[in-house]
Amino acid sequence: MKKEILIGFVVGIIATAFGFYIYVEFVSAYSFEETLKIINEGNLYGKILGLAAVPNLFVFFIFLKKKQELRARGVLLACFFIAFLILISKFL
Repeated sequence: MKKEILIGFVVGIIATAFGFYIYVEFVSAYSFEETLKIINEGNLYGKILGLAAVPNLFVFFIFLKKKQELRARGVLLACFFIAFLILISKFL
């Protein structure tokens, strides 16, 4: 049971990292390094992480459709973890 939740959590974190990469590489008009510099200077980590977590929605519903509720629960935990990181980034 814990293994399935952990798999879902890891998949959720990977989906968020993939969403971050997609945003930085393809949506931003600047190069990868310049975009990271702009994010760092503007303290935009929370906003970008929020956008990067969108692929978790698709992963969550795929797990639910496949009747893998424990893995979907792990993805939900990853979303809460990302939300906690966004909250921390707002205060730092």
